[in-house]
Formats: sequence, C-alpha cells, structure tokens
Amino acid sequence: MRKRAAVLCGAAVVVAGTVTAVPADASAPRTADTALAAKLTWKKCGTTDYPTLQCASLKVPLDHANPHGRQITLALSRVPHTAKKYQGPLLVNPGGPGGSGLTLAGFVASALPKAVSAQYDVIGFDPRGVGESKPALDCSPGYFNPVRPDSVPSSPAIEKANLVRAKSFAKACGQKYADVLPYINTVSAVQDMDAIRRALGAKQINYFGYSYGTYLGAVYGKFYPERVRRLVLDSIVDPTGVWYDNNLDQDYAFNDRHRAFMAWVAKYDSTYKLGTDPARIEAKWYAMRAALAKKPADGKVGASELEDTFLPGGYFNGYWPYLAEAFAAYVNDKNADPLVEAYENFAAIDPAGDNGYSIYASVQCRDANWPRDWSQWRKDNWAVYAKAPFMTWNNAWYNAPCAFWPTDSPAPVDVTNDKLPPVLLFQATDDAATPYEGGVRVHRLLRGSSLVVEQGGGNHGISLSGNACLDKHLAAYLTDGTVPRSGGEVDAVCAALPDPKPLSSESTASRGATLHGMLGFRG
Repeated sequence: MRKRAAVLCGAAVVVAGTVTAVPADASAPRTADTALAAKLTWKKCGTTDYPTLQCASLKVPLDHANPHGRQITLALSRVPHTAKKYQGPLLVNPGGPGGSGLTLAGFVASALPKAVSAQYDVIGFDPRGVGESKPALDCSPGYFNPVRPDSVPSSPAIEKANLVRAKSFAKACGQKYADVLPYINTVSAVQDMDAIRRALGAKQINYFGYSYGTYLGAVYGKFYPERVRRLVLDSIVDPTGVWYDNNLDQDYAFNDRHRAFMAWVAKYDSTYKLGTDPARIEAKWYAMRAALAKKPADGKVGASELEDTFLPGGYFNGYWPYLAEAFAAYVNDKNADPLVEAYENFAAIDPAGDNGYSIYASVQCRDANWPRDWSQWRKDNWAVYAKAPFMTWNNAWYNAPCAFWPTDSPAPVDVTNDKLPPVLLFQATDDAATPYEGGVRVHRLLRGSSLVVEQGGGNHGISLSGNACLDKHLAAYLTDGTVPRSGGEVDAVCAALPDPKPLSSESTASRGATLHGMLGFRG
C-alpha cells in the first residue's frame, strides 16, 4: 500500500551520536560470524516517539552469487535489549514490497510488553533499494501526480493512455537501473537478511513480518530453516498466487470491504446524512466518482485519485470516519475541501512514495511470471470488474508495468517447509489485502505452525494494533515459544475489535493508526 495518513503519525529526529554496540548476554548463541559484528557502527538516531533508536549501515553484494563484486548499502535500525536475559535479534518488516522498516523497530519495541521487548535487539531495516538504503530506486518521479487517466478503460483512448503510462514506467526503470533490477527481488532480500544475521553475530534470528513481510519471512525460512529461532507472520500472503492471481483475489476482497464501509456509513446516518440503505449509499459513492471523472476536485482528485483515497479504508477501518466526513461533505454540501484534504493525507505520493512504488514494482515484476499479453489482463480484469468494481482496474494499472518489465522472472519459491520450529501466524477473516485463504494455506505449508484468527476482523496488520487477545498470543510466543494448539484448521480465535465511531472532539489517534501509517505498499 502507498504511503498514507502522515497526519496520523510522525516523529522528529533526535541528534545523532556514536554508540558502542551493546554486548549480548551469554544466553544468545554466537558463531564464527561474530567477528563480522564489527561492520556495524551504531549511532543514535532516536525520534521523539522512539528515543532509543540507533542506526547503522551494512554493505552487501548486489549479486550474492558474486560476493566480491559490486556492493550496495542497507540501512539498519535497532532498539537494543536491556534485560539480563537476551533472546537475540528480532528482525521486523512492514511489508510492501517497498516499505521502510527503520521506524517500525521503534514501534514494535514500544508496543510489545516491556518485559518482552527488553529481551530482544529489535532490528529494523530498509530492504535493498528502499528509503535510506543505497541506491534508493526512483524510476519515474511524479508518476502518480494528479490527475491520472480514469482507471476504468471505458474507451480505447482511456485504455491507451493508461498503457502508455505503464509502459513508460517499465521503460524508465529499465533505462535507469538496468544493472540493478535483476537483483531487486525477494530472494536477494532474503540473502540480505542473512547477511544482517551474520553482521549481528547471531547464529539464529527471530523474525516478525507484516503483509508482504510474511512472504519474505516464509522464503527466508525456506532458504535458511536452521537459522530461524522464532517466526511471526501477520496478515499472510498466499505464496501460491504470487503475484498476478493474488492481485485478482484482492479485488473481490476489497470490494467486500468497501461495502462494509458503506454499511458503516448507513449505521451513522444521523451523522453523515447519506441514508440508511448501504446499496443507495454505494450508488452515491459511484455518482461522486463519475462527477470527479468529469471535473476533478481542486484539479487534484479525479476518479483514479478518489479510488486511491478510499483504498486505505480497506486496510484499516480507523480511517473510515475521515473518509465518511469527506464523502458526506462532497455529496451533501458540494464541498470538496475535505475530500482534497483526505486525498493529501491518505493517498498523495511524495518522493518516499515514488521510491516505495519503484521497489514494489521491481520486486513483484521480478519475483514471478506475469502475463505478457495485455489481452489476458483485459479479459481477466473486466471479468473481475463485473463483480467487484471498486478497485479492480485501479489495481490492474498499479501492477501493469509488470506486463512490460525489462527483466525475466523465475518460478515463485515453494515455501513448503517441515524444518522450522513452531511458527505463529495471525490472520483476520475479512482482510482485503491478504485474504483469509492465504493464512489457511500457509498454515498447511508450514508444518507445525499455529494459526490465530481474528474473527470478523477486516483490518490488515492486526497484532500490536490494540487487540489484547492477539497480543497475548504474540507476547507468550516471544517470551518462551508458546503457541496455541487445537489440531484443527485454526488454533485460536480472537474476537475483532469494534468498528470505530464517528469523529468527535475526544477522538485521538490510536496505536492501530500509528501502525497502519507504517505498513508498506499494497502487498
């Protein structure tokens, strides 16, 4: 998912200074790799919210098959352990691909119970090509500048305009980064993670990944099962559908989630005055879309930008009150200002977003085969659109550069694994970005894993987001490896948190809002 909701979270940088690496307790296993820890010089890089953050950089091969060839740089962050008992490094990843993980280390360390996080060095990292890592890719600055062509290709001219954009993006990536693109993929990122392990001097790592980060973790476990100590996967990518089929599956799920939002708006008709019939409210939303296609609000929010603005509501229902206010103002008062503000807060792409999308496309297009015949995309997406119109074509164009990508693509990694220690999985039943079936499938593929389900939950990224039941399972696992066991398809069930209420003078940003401001691009 794109960078969004900057208004809901942010932190000021604290002055940097050199820090001596904290020695590990004897309970953390060490290997001959320990000498490589000297590569990491940790410096203070704390923020107002996360003052104990430290940062370092690590050089790794661009091509791990050629370890003495060109080197690139990974940006790392750390919240060091403070307890006498030390359980090793806990690498965290926010998903994407394309999400920066530096600040996530601070969030995870502060959101976990203090007694648990104190036993780990919580390690964040910007994957290759992302953020503070070098080189940081930006194939086509301003690619998402408004107003884009309507996402729905209702005429040959609109389809052609979107195709020209997609082809131009793929071409720009190929021209600017021809020597780099073959190595921007999940397998290379997994090899980087093992280089981080070696630089930390750890025999094994603990890992906690959201969204695309679940696929990253599963692939790491496939390549290096003996180096996994604990593995937490939250909001789980279906590894059998990467990436074309997964995106089509998303379209149905996001349409359902959008309709859940319409039903929520209907529940609060006294606030939003859009009616009590969800179907009629949905019709008003599509009428708004049609009006914006003809006359974009403030020259910024056309039909495609409207979809971008409401898409985050499919990831996190904490955004619903803001989106509903903007919707109601436009429909009832002919006031587009709240809608433009919502676009700027939730959807507008800044340079960091351009970088994130460049990595998103680079990884997904390189990871697996995509149809190279556009007629296949046209056929499949029109078929899905007939049943799920909300974001089908928006999602198609988001991924369309993969039809023209300048590198070849191997077969996806088969993550089937019976060599891992117990793995803890979290999945919401109504998650749109990574539908429920993916969690069930990974539970079957990772033998001995345990699946904790948030029943009725529709958010994406559910642990450390305010659900005490889920967080209790996470804390128990990170404390001593305890996982729930039922012997069935699901090992434990937690009730979903209540949906939000309309905004009031007492409304404040939640921990869930902070987390969802960090989770990365669409994967």
